[in-house]
Amino acid sequence: MLLRAYQPDDCKALAELFFHTVHTVNARDYRPEQLNAWADGYVDLAAWDRSFRQHFTVVAVDGSGVIGFGDIDGTGYLDRLYVHAAHQREGIAAAICDLLEQHAAGTVTAHASITAKPFFEKRGYQTRKEQQVERHGVLLTNYIMEKRLQQTASR
Repeated sequence: MLLRAYQPDDCKALAELFFHTVHTVNARDYRPEQLNAWADGYVDLAAWDRSFRQHFTVVAVDGSGVIGFGDIDGTGYLDRLYVHAAHQREGIAAAICDLLEQHAAGTVTAHASITAKPFFEKRGYQTRKEQQVERHGVLLTNYIMEKRLQQTASR
């Protein structure tokens, strides 16, 4: 596995990985109508590309192509973190998250799905609030989670 910076040519593959991951990995915690509202297959690729280029975005690749990605903005908001269903529990999300957290200063905030909450808890994130987010008229449960980063002399 190689971790590298986002390239605009990655955008379509990231959107496809997002859709596939939501509809397979998150299916154990969300109903089909929630999965369809969350990932309806219609991603605005231009908007996603702009967002990825404005954020610090990490892409994980192997011989088969893109297997994961994550991004964080300048405020420490960890926006997206997804790993292909066939590569769960291989340390890919942790490796991506390590780089995202290194890029941040102070506090990292994530809106974690029910599925992702245990991952973030193991990394030291604290749940600040459970919330219901509306997507296409459907409510989805997620959690606002925060992690205060250790400050080092190199920052």
